[in-house]
Amino acid sequence: MRTRFIYLFMILMTTAFATRAQPKISFDVSFTEPQAHYIDVQMEIDDLSKGFVDLKMPVWAPGSYLIREFPKNVESVQARDSGSEDLKVYKIDKNTWRVENGKAKKIVVNYRVYAFEVSVRTSFVDESHAFLSPTGVFMFVDGFIDEPTEVTVTPYEGWSKISTGLEPVTGQKNTFYAENFDILFDSPIEVGNQDVFEFTAAGVKHEVAMVGGGNYDKERLKRDMASIVEESTAVFGVNPNKRYVFIVHNYASGGGGLEHLNSTVLGASRFAYSNPARYNGFLGLVAHEYFHVWNIKRLRPESLGPFNYSAENYTTNLWIAEGFTAYYDNLLVRRAGFYDESNYLRMLTNDIEAVENRPGNLIQPLSLASFDAWIKYYRPDENSANTSVSYYNKGALMGMLLDLKTLHATNGEKRLDDIMKAMYDQYYIKLNRGFTDAEFKSMAEKVAGVSIDDIYHYVNNAESIDYNKYLSYAGMRLVNQLEGTSIPDFGVRLVGNRIASVSRNSGAWNAGLNVHDELIAINGYRIDEQGNEMDRILGGASVGDEITVLVSRDGIIKEFKVTLPESKRADYVIEPMPNATKEQISIRKIWLSID
Repeated sequence: MRTRFIYLFMILMTTAFATRAQPKISFDVSFTEPQAHYIDVQMEIDDLSKGFVDLKMPVWAPGSYLIREFPKNVESVQARDSGSEDLKVYKIDKNTWRVENGKAKKIVVNYRVYAFEVSVRTSFVDESHAFLSPTGVFMFVDGFIDEPTEVTVTPYEGWSKISTGLEPVTGQKNTFYAENFDILFDSPIEVGNQDVFEFTAAGVKHEVAMVGGGNYDKERLKRDMASIVEESTAVFGVNPNKRYVFIVHNYASGGGGLEHLNSTVLGASRFAYSNPARYNGFLGLVAHEYFHVWNIKRLRPESLGPFNYSAENYTTNLWIAEGFTAYYDNLLVRRAGFYDESNYLRMLTNDIEAVENRPGNLIQPLSLASFDAWIKYYRPDENSANTSVSYYNKGALMGMLLDLKTLHATNGEKRLDDIMKAMYDQYYIKLNRGFTDAEFKSMAEKVAGVSIDDIYHYVNNAESIDYNKYLSYAGMRLVNQLEGTSIPDFGVRLVGNRIASVSRNSGAWNAGLNVHDELIAINGYRIDEQGNEMDRILGGASVGDEITVLVSRDGIIKEFKVTLPESKRADYVIEPMPNATKEQISIRKIWLSID
């Protein structure tokens, strides 16, 4: 009995000590100089148990695989104890500040963040509004990233609204709660006078915060965005959110999106909503980011969470996480009835052309494109098209192949939807962990009932795809409309009259023309300063012709003899096969949602 009492006492003391050892963390965010693009952050930390505390800021934003070095925007880091005595603060590495608190149990840290980069993944502040991308704003206590925190936002004078996926704290104005820093870092905050409207879909309340104005029709957006939500939810059979927030930044010309656990940030063109094609493109962006509610925010490759916010987090499976999402974005718009069959097939051929007309498709395997996203995809240069392939475009095509193969193997009973739902149920709902590449392959083969070694061959090898093998399952075929033509390949893209890129194995590539060369003349004819004359001058050339190209390279005039090889570029269309069987037509109707 005594032994048991001592044991229980020790457990209680250990628990109490562990509880005391956990710091209490909260933030106050304000904007004293929004016109100068600054965020003012005050961080309070209580119940410290050591003589120093290390504060870290993430260097990247999950969903955007590039080290962005957010600490570069931080300045004026100061700390004081509860008696307002200054404490020593110094950096020990690029994203870590050490505060020597001595015996002080509670400290207050103040710092400023410069925020003036327009994108869905970086913070931006001006006199009209503030957008906080949390990984570039909030520090965390090293070793305590799982601790809860509260954020109080003080809007600038004249700003009246706050939009965020964070939960409000009852009874505390403009104060929000995150159960841990992963949640905080996954919850962007918009502060200003945004136009806010709501709709309910799949049993979930959705808030839309429109920033920057535009010619959008709120009632139409409510209806159409709800359709996208319903179609996305139908794939998995359940919507895990209680509330969801769309933050839409409208610019003169904008695009892009970044997914979050129960919110997303979208970039859009403010006056494009009245253009049917561009409006459907916006709905495709909505579909893409909303599909991430399941695919990557919950169903994820094992290396993408828990995150290391101080370094790269490598995976070979972005072709699933992003590529399959890129397959579904247009497919969901089709299922919702915004694309007809021909428009949807055009979207697919756009992806095929983007992959097959890119020389890098034969250089970089898809799995490596994922792994090297950190150093290649988000850091493109003039040679990127020659050396790399997009895990978005080619990953989407892997989704198409797997969808068609599964439909064929199961006589239309199963498709990619069933694979994704089975993966979600197994690895998020049941096991609550990420999946390995082998586990995804195993589940796909279990659902389809056949090997998918052929698809993984295309994932792991840099080569063109036999699209017709898979399209034939739906009685369709891919046709190159340039087949049988002979088009010369000069291989130069101009910006003005300067060479911006040179295509691998083109005439310019083989002859040694360089990026940054100023194109002066072709065959003795002057190229105008805007480069508009190049295509006209080359219009009469044939494959095998030798042309004379005059350039200025670093102020030195050079002449090149360029032999024009035959272009390998293709212009594709997907069309029905003649004499397709009833079985093939049945698969086609299921695949393309044809009544």
